[in-house]
Amino acid sequence: MKKDLFSSSDLMGKVHGSLARAGKVRNQTPKVEPQEDKKKRLVGRPQKRFLYNKRFVNVVATQGKPRGPNAQSQ
Repeated sequence: MKKDLFSSSDLMGKVHGSLARAGKVRNQTPKVEPQEDKKKRLVGRPQKRFLYNKRFVNVVATQGKPRGPNAQSQ
């Protein structure tokens, strides 16, 4: 009796959409040339070393208030 309630097609998975449209978005996207590689940002110990050198070693003594790290004018 149970076998009559569920046919074999009910137990199988369903496909969402036609496979004829597979890859549609990728194929219609315009081709973009790869950009030149930028230098990777430092992480971990090298980053700390870079910050230490920037803040304490390569400091130039000037008059007045010290410039902040986000100052725009030179």
